[in-house]
Amino acid sequence: MFRVSDKKQKFCKGSDKNMGIAEAASSEVIHYGTTEVLPGISLNMQTIYMSWLTMLIVAALVFAATRRVQEIPYGIQNLMEIIIEWLEKLMDANLGVEGRRVATPFILTLFLYIFVGNELGLMPSVGVHLSSPTNDINVALGLSITVAIATYIIGVIQQGPKYFKHLVTPFALMLPLNIIEELAKPLTMALRLFGNILAGEILLAVLYMLVPWVVPNLWIGFSLIIGFLQAFIFTMLTVIALAPIFKQVHSNK
Repeated sequence: MFRVSDKKQKFCKGSDKNMGIAEAASSEVIHYGTTEVLPGISLNMQTIYMSWLTMLIVAALVFAATRRVQEIPYGIQNLMEIIIEWLEKLMDANLGVEGRRVATPFILTLFLYIFVGNELGLMPSVGVHLSSPTNDINVALGLSITVAIATYIIGVIQQGPKYFKHLVTPFALMLPLNIIEELAKPLTMALRLFGNILAGEILLAVLYMLVPWVVPNLWIGFSLIIGFLQAFIFTMLTVIALAPIFKQVHSNK
């Protein structure tokens, strides 16, 4: 009979411990509370709760910023005006003035929801399990599909049936490849957002278990930047998707 050496036994115990930490961190981050509403159809209640909390925070921020509008802004109003002006400059550069007027409400709402949702799971919480709604692939995919549908609706409104001409560009034989590209765009957008936020939350949970407070607090600052960058990237990709619509409208005029 072969006997396992002490070093191997220690290695196995260490590996089991690390696996236990990883599993515990994953269970801490991944959404729980799944309820089956119909055979084969389940709702993740925690995702729904965190989505509603995100919308409530966004609505509260907008209400606080617009409740008493001052000529010289300060506080929340000043912060919101900075965000709006920054997004408007981004849209002016890519969509033009007309495109900015059409897209501003949608782009602003999208950015605020993703930004607030990203940061919820990265903030320290005691006794309350907070998790970003965007670390659920269903939410991320829902956002990207919403962007795709909104792009088609705005395209048809602005250009009419001519909007679908891009599916047969540069020639009709490219139709299958162009359709695949259209389907791949929302999928890649969703996976990018979902993967980055989920990985950040899992790593943060692992750090809290291994070295509480010091390193995790440093990582929180970095994660907050990541949450902002992911919201910016998703919003920027949305603006880029809308850009050809308004460029074509401008060229026709």
